[in-house]
Amino acid sequence: MLLHTPYDGSSKLFAIGLKPLDLTTWIDVDADLGRYLAEKARVYAAHPSQVFAAEPDTDAAQREVLTLLAAHLPECFPKTYRRYGNSIVIIPTGCHLALAADAPPLWTAAQLVQEDFCLMRNGPCGWRLVAGALAFPSSWSLPEKLGRPMHEIHAPVPGFGAGTRHAELIERMFTYLRVDIPVIRWNFSLYGDDRLFHPETANAGTTRFGTSARAENVFLRVERQTLRKLPASGDILFTIRIYVDPLTALERHDRGAEIAASLIVQLQDLDAAQLAYKGLTLDRDRLVARLTEFASPA
Repeated sequence: MLLHTPYDGSSKLFAIGLKPLDLTTWIDVDADLGRYLAEKARVYAAHPSQVFAAEPDTDAAQREVLTLLAAHLPECFPKTYRRYGNSIVIIPTGCHLALAADAPPLWTAAQLVQEDFCLMRNGPCGWRLVAGALAFPSSWSLPEKLGRPMHEIHAPVPGFGAGTRHAELIERMFTYLRVDIPVIRWNFSLYGDDRLFHPETANAGTTRFGTSARAENVFLRVERQTLRKLPASGDILFTIRIYVDPLTALERHDRGAEIAASLIVQLQDLDAAQLAYKGLTLDRDRLVARLTEFASPA
C-alpha cells in the first residue's frame, strides 16, 4: 500500500517538523480498521498495564477526548461510524461501543480508531504525560514514561534531552498551540517484522534484519502524529497512527526508486548516536545495499 512516504525526505528524522492540520483530517480511517481494532483488543488482553495508564485526576480530560471523537467520527466518516444515542456503531465490524461504559474514557476512545492516544498536561515541571492508550508503541513503554515531563521522555533521543534547543522549542510549541489549529508531524523507522505492538527499545549491539549478507525482512514503519489542544481542559492530545509496509512495496510504488534513493541518503547522514537510537548501528550498510536494489532497478 505505502500511502504515506516520509521516507522520501519530506519529513526528516530528528527534526520537529510540525505543520498545521485541517481538523477534518484529524483522524485517519482506512480499510484496515477492523484488523487494527482486533489487534488492539488482543494486545490489551495480553498486556493491559502496558496499553493503558492514567493519573487519577484525568477523567474529565479523557471524557473530553471521547466527546470530541464521538462527534468527529460520524460526521467525517458516515459510512464507517453511526451514532445511536449514547453509543457508536463501527459499521464495518458491527461493534456497538457504549460511550458511557465503565472503562476509562480514553481507552473507550482508542477502541474506536486505529490511532493511539497520549494526554499531555502543563504544570510546574512543564508538559507531562498524564494518560495514555498505547497499543502500538514504537520502541517505548507507557508505564515507564507516565508522569514524566517532555524533556525526560525525550532524553534517549539524540538532541532532544533537557537543555537542548529542541526540548525548549517543543515546550514553547506545546504552550502556544491553538485550539483551532492542530498540527501534524511524521516519524519513521525500519523494523525487522510487521508487528504493531513493538515496545522493545532499540539495541545498537544486535541486528534486526537477519545474519546473512543481504538485509532480509525489512519493514517500513511510519508514525502519523498529531497534536490537538483540548478546548475545555487545555490539555493536549497526542495521537499516533502506525502504518507498516514491507520494503518490497517499493517495487509497486510509482516513486519507489526515488523513495529508496532518498532513504539511502538519510541513512548515510545519520551519526553514531542517531544510528544507535534507531537500532541500525550494525545494519546501515546492509540496508543501503538492499535499498540500492530499488533505487537502481535493473
